[in-house]
Amino acid sequence: MDIEVGSNLYRNSNGIIDIEGVPQFEVAIKEPARALLVNFALFDDVGRMMAKVVDSNLTFNERRAYQLAKSPTSVSLKHEESGTVVFTLELKEGNRVVFSRGSFHTIKGHRLDVSQTEWRIDKKRFSGKDTDTKGGAVFIG
Repeated sequence: MDIEVGSNLYRNSNGIIDIEGVPQFEVAIKEPARALLVNFALFDDVGRMMAKVVDSNLTFNERRAYQLAKSPTSVSLKHEESGTVVFTLELKEGNRVVFSRGSFHTIKGHRLDVSQTEWRIDKKRFSGKDTDTKGGAVFIG
């Protein structure tokens, strides 16, 4: 599958998004319904787990602070009190998953921000890159 993170395209991915050396996302497409399945772990700035999504269902939600919205082709997690979008993933035509928006801490405590134009961790930015992962993971950071 192809995964877009901001304006960056990662072709031929196995569905793993590795952030700063840790697989933080796993995305899959369930056939024949073409449903998007997302696995994700959310951490705070010191590495404590705050929420966990398994097969597009919120299975752990510290202090009930997060809200998951999903349809067969999209999954979005947001912080309820602030309204901050943690991530938005959408399945498009041709097995392309689009990660168009998000803001959260990596397990190492750095903030990852994803917009339609780039992804950014601290001072590291990526925009407009096209990478063939050759069946491997998407590496960010």
